[in-house]
Amino acid sequence: MSRIALNLRKFGHRVTLCNTRNTLCNTRNTLCNTRNTLYNTRLASSSTKEEGHSYGKETHFGFETVSEEEKAKKVHGVFENVASKYDVMNDLMSGGIHRVWKDCFMSRLRPTPNTKLLDVAGGTGDIVFRFIRHAGQAEGSAGAGVVSDHTEEPSPYPYDITVCDISESMLEVGQSRADKLGHQGIRWVCGDAQNLPFDDDQFDCYTIAFGIRNVVDVETALDEAYRVLKPGGRFMCLEFSQVKNPAVRWAYDQYSFNIIPPLGQVIAGDWKSYQYLVESIRTFPDQETFKEMIEEAGFRNVSYENLTFGVTAIHSGFKI
Repeated sequence: MSRIALNLRKFGHRVTLCNTRNTLCNTRNTLCNTRNTLYNTRLASSSTKEEGHSYGKETHFGFETVSEEEKAKKVHGVFENVASKYDVMNDLMSGGIHRVWKDCFMSRLRPTPNTKLLDVAGGTGDIVFRFIRHAGQAEGSAGAGVVSDHTEEPSPYPYDITVCDISESMLEVGQSRADKLGHQGIRWVCGDAQNLPFDDDQFDCYTIAFGIRNVVDVETALDEAYRVLKPGGRFMCLEFSQVKNPAVRWAYDQYSFNIIPPLGQVIAGDWKSYQYLVESIRTFPDQETFKEMIEEAGFRNVSYENLTFGVTAIHSGFKI
């Protein structure tokens, strides 16, 4: 009897594994179809794009199809909800690896103290604080990453930094952290990446880390990035991307969908926001498609570098 019971248990495990594989296969097919739909929508709308941005079309909020106006409200709500736990959750979700990704991102930028920086979707200050540290280390050296023309009145601080974020709560967290670190003179601006409240040709560098996939219209945000950069200015984006290795992708999917939302519930009391964040990664264009979008916005010498099997990627381009 015990041998029969053991065989039944083994059979049960086989059925469970089979069902899990089928579920994952169906999920991947859904993700593929969603990405194709998003890409086709982008192609269909590119010929009728108007100056500025007006809501009205349908888009995706994670795997959910919503109006652009509804997505804007939902995304704003997500970051208002998670602001107080955002940095803690980043450490827990990535096992601290997000710090390595951001340091790598900054080392590729190679900032100098005279660089005029706009960091978009950077409310909690993680990128600009690293920028200040790296710029301080580079002081007195010739930073090859960004060139500044020095024609404007210099900042009274050893840096010229503006942070722009759509979430007031995220900005409040960043300002509080800046005060504790003694970083004075950073400008904290509440604004939309699709309609930046800045004049043309203002910045040497535009950075955005883990933010552009949450924008309603990525093309418009890229156009705005190009507009506010000075000639010779650099666009730098760090974003979650698509893992190509099947084994790594399977493990990544298991962790993302089964661990991150429950972790968000336990730590931040918010399952839905972290479910959205996981889904938004899967619906964001892959590396090559996003590279093409950056080029279509007018940037030149566009490139990308995969980090951690393509879990994230650094994208770079210049306004020439």
